[in-house]
Amino acid sequence: MENVYHIPALLEPTLDGLNIQPGGVYVDLTFGGGGHSRAIMQRLGENGRLYSFDQDIEAYENRIDDARWTFVHSNFRHLRNWMDYYGVEQVDGILADLGVSFHHFDSVERGFSFRFAAPLDMRLNQQQQRTAADMLREMDEEALARVLYLYGELKDGRRLAARICRSRASRPIETTDQLVSVVLRGGETPEALPTGTPIEVLPAQKKDLARLFQALRIELNDELGALREMLCAARDMLRPGGRIAILTYHSLEDRLVKNFLRSGNLEGKVEKDFYGNVLSPFRVLEKGRVADEEEVERNPRSRSAKLRVAEKQE
Repeated sequence: MENVYHIPALLEPTLDGLNIQPGGVYVDLTFGGGGHSRAIMQRLGENGRLYSFDQDIEAYENRIDDARWTFVHSNFRHLRNWMDYYGVEQVDGILADLGVSFHHFDSVERGFSFRFAAPLDMRLNQQQQRTAADMLREMDEEALARVLYLYGELKDGRRLAARICRSRASRPIETTDQLVSVVLRGGETPEALPTGTPIEVLPAQKKDLARLFQALRIELNDELGALREMLCAARDMLRPGGRIAILTYHSLEDRLVKNFLRSGNLEGKVEKDFYGNVLSPFRVLEKGRVADEEEVERNPRSRSAKLRVAEKQE
C-alpha cells in the first residue's frame, strides 16, 4: 500500500468554518500533504491568495502549481515576519492542523514512532541541529521528569526519568528501540537494532509509550512555545470578520487554543464589561467538534482531533 502523507481530519467542517471568500487572502500554517491547501484553492477565485507554511522542507514535494499559491518554508511561529515580507497586513482566514503528519510517523528513519527501530531523531525541521538523542543526553533528571509529566501527562515521569538517566550513564540512548527497552525493561542500555526492525510492545504498554514519545517531541520542537507565538500573531493579523480554524490532537494544545479563543490572551483570563459581557477579540463559532463514526472508521487517526473555530470581531 502506498504511504499517504496525511489525511486531513474534519476537512469539510474546517473549510465551512473558515467561510472562504473567493477574493480573500488565507494562510494554511501546516501545509504537510497539502490536503487543506488544495481544498482552500478550490474555493478561491482568480484574485484569491493562499500562503502555506511548513517547517519540514519535505512538504514542498507536495507543492501546488498555481500562481495564487505561495509556499513558506518556516515554523508558523514566524507568521507575522513572513507576512510582512510578502507585504500582507491582514488576512481573511488562518488554518492550523496541529497533528503530526502520517508521513512523520510512517517514515521510520525520522524516529517519531516506537513501532520500529530507528535513530532517535524527532526533528520536525531537519535543518535543526539538535535531535531527541542529543536532548536525552544533555537534559538533567529533574528537567526530564518535568517534561514527561507536563507534556506526556505521565504520572510516573519521575521514575521513568531516573531510569533513563541511570541507563544512559553506561551507554547513550541513541535509537527508539534502545529507549523503549530502557523504559520497559530497565537495566543498561542495550545495543541498537538495525533500523526498521519491528519493536515488540504489549498492547497495554502502547499508551504510555505514545505519551513518552509525545513529550519528547513537544519539548524538542518547542511545539507549545511556537503555538503561543502563532496564536498572538494570528489574532493581530486577522481582519475584522476573518476566521481562524484550529485542529488540536492532545489536551495540552487544545486547552491552550480553547482558552485563547475564548479570552483573546495566552493567560486565558476572560475580561468582562460593566454589564457582564465578555470582552474578547473573538466570537467562538465551533467549540471542539469531533469526527463522526463514519470518518473515524475511514481515518482512525481523526479520532483524537478537535476543531475550534472563531471569528475576529469588529
